[in-house]
Amino acid sequence: MHAPEPDTPHCALATVVATLRAAGCVFAEDEARLLVDAATHPGELARMVEHRTSGVPLEHVLGWVEFSGVRMEVDAGVFVPRRRSELLVRQAVALLHPGDVVVDLCCGSGAVGVAVAAASTGVELHAADVDTAAVRCARRNVESVGGHVHEGDLFDALPATLRGRVDVVVTNVPYVPSEAIALMPPEARDHEPQIALDGGPDGLDFQRAVAAEAPRWLRPGGHLLVETSAHQAATTADIVTRAGLLARIVRSGELDATAVVGTWRVDY
Repeated sequence: MHAPEPDTPHCALATVVATLRAAGCVFAEDEARLLVDAATHPGELARMVEHRTSGVPLEHVLGWVEFSGVRMEVDAGVFVPRRRSELLVRQAVALLHPGDVVVDLCCGSGAVGVAVAAASTGVELHAADVDTAAVRCARRNVESVGGHVHEGDLFDALPATLRGRVDVVVTNVPYVPSEAIALMPPEARDHEPQIALDGGPDGLDFQRAVAAEAPRWLRPGGHLLVETSAHQAATTADIVTRAGLLARIVRSGELDATAVVGTWRVDY
């Protein structure tokens, strides 16, 4: 669907709203304002509207997303952080002290780690992802707050010097069951990497892998924070408990979010 190239900002906004609404965009007015503000000339606006009406996520069209009060760059093909992940940020910030070490595992754009660092004082931030495109995007976000980005598979990506001294691990590993990928909105299943969505047959393969390794990286009293779904929460908590951590489930009705917080307790 091609959008006309309007002559005035007022005309542009009205035209874009009508075009987005016709394409089925639920928040057409809000999205139109963002697109009109972002475009530097009518031709660019027309291209952006065309991409959006073809199903490209708004965040990929704009190149950024507002997350936890911070603007994050999000490249095409990189997982778009959801607002529900702000629960991880809130929980992590409440646990941290100046000088603590934070790891954002499966970081995608690095949004969770950056938001944690922005809301904390003097933390040492490390972020890791296996996807090269995500790492490239995360470097711009994470390094802007003085953090470090590593490429590799889960904890294998981290420098060995962090072993046993991490205070908080935050992770939004994929937790969608493989068969449920086809039921996701087209914006996600068609424009985000499957590696960032598919959590295996029951959605919990990566949670098992992270929980099993976490005790080797956490300091005594350190915490593992795992995003999960409401119906998976009990199983996620059991996975964390079986790894040797004390687990509790936290929920936010405001964010429609669920997470499990595991604490590594070592008796001496």
